[in-house]
Amino acid sequence: MADLEFTVRLDGPIDFAASLEMFRRSGDDLLDRWDGTAFVRTIAIDARAIAYACTFEKTDDALMVRVTVEGSHGRDEIERLVRTMFVIPPANFADLLRADPVVAALHARYPAVRSVRQSNLFNALLRCITTQQVNLRWAATCRRRIAETFGRAHRIGGHLVYSLDPVKIAALEVADLRALQLTMRKAEYVVNVARAIAAGELTIALFDTLTDDEIVARLIALRGIGVWTAEWILARTLGRPRVVAGDLGVRKAVGLAYSGSSAPPDAPTSRMRPPEAEVRRLTAHWGESATVVQALLLHALAEKTLAALFDGAA
Repeated sequence: MADLEFTVRLDGPIDFAASLEMFRRSGDDLLDRWDGTAFVRTIAIDARAIAYACTFEKTDDALMVRVTVEGSHGRDEIERLVRTMFVIPPANFADLLRADPVVAALHARYPAVRSVRQSNLFNALLRCITTQQVNLRWAATCRRRIAETFGRAHRIGGHLVYSLDPVKIAALEVADLRALQLTMRKAEYVVNVARAIAAGELTIALFDTLTDDEIVARLIALRGIGVWTAEWILARTLGRPRVVAGDLGVRKAVGLAYSGSSAPPDAPTSRMRPPEAEVRRLTAHWGESATVVQALLLHALAEKTLAALFDGAA
C-alpha cells in the first residue's frame, strides 16, 4: 500500500529546527527521531501503530509541514497531531513580555522556539521514567534498547522508526527489561505503566476530559510515577500550561534566569537550584504561557546561553 502524503500549514513564527533539537541533543532513541531534516515518530490509532514523517519549509508567514504517512490509515488524526505539534503562545503572551524582562529577553533571543508535544502517551511516560536520576544520553540508550528488542520497525519516507506496543510490554517480566540494563525499579515502572495503558486506564481521550489535578492524581497512583512525571505529561503531551517545578533542569534554569540583573527584586540571590516551592512562586505569573516560557528557558539552558544572557554578556 502506497504511503499517503499531504501538507499542513502552521501559522505564526515557529523555529522548527531549534524546537526539535531536544530529540537529537538527548540521543537517538529510535522512537522520536530528528536528523535535522525529517522528524519521524509513530502513533497508535485504533490499536494500530502508524509511522509518519514530517519535513518543514518556512515561508514568509507560515511553516509548511510535508507529512508522509505509512499506508493510508489515520490521516485525520495525524493531521490533527501535526497541527498541534508545537505549543503556541496564548493571546496574552504579549502582556507577559511587557511585564517580565526575563521572559522578554528569552523571547528576543529565541523568538520562535516552541515546546513540542509528545502525543504518544506510552512513549512520553517511558521517556520520563528512563530519565529519572540519570543523564539524558543514557536514558535514550535504554529506550533504544527497548525499541530494538521489543519494538516494531517501520520504514517511512526512507526513514526508520520504531513503535512500542503497550500490550506487548505489559506482558513482559521485569527481568526482560533488567537484561537491557534498566534498574529493577525502572523496569517495574515501565511494565506497570504499560499495563495501565493496555487496560485502557490511561488514555489521551480520558485526560482531555479531566482537570490538571485529576490527571496528576491518576498518574501518581501508579508506582514509579511522581508529580514531576505527571507535570511533564500535562506540559509536553497535553500542551497545558504547567511548570515542572521539581525537575532539576527547570529549577536550574529558573535559578539562573531570575537571579541576574533582569530579575525581579524578590528573586533568589544565588544561582543554585531554588527549591520547588520557590520555583512555583517565581513562575506563578507566567500563567497560560507557562509551557511556552519553560521551553524557552530549557532551550537557552541546553544552548549554554542562559547565564550569559542574564549577565548581559549575550
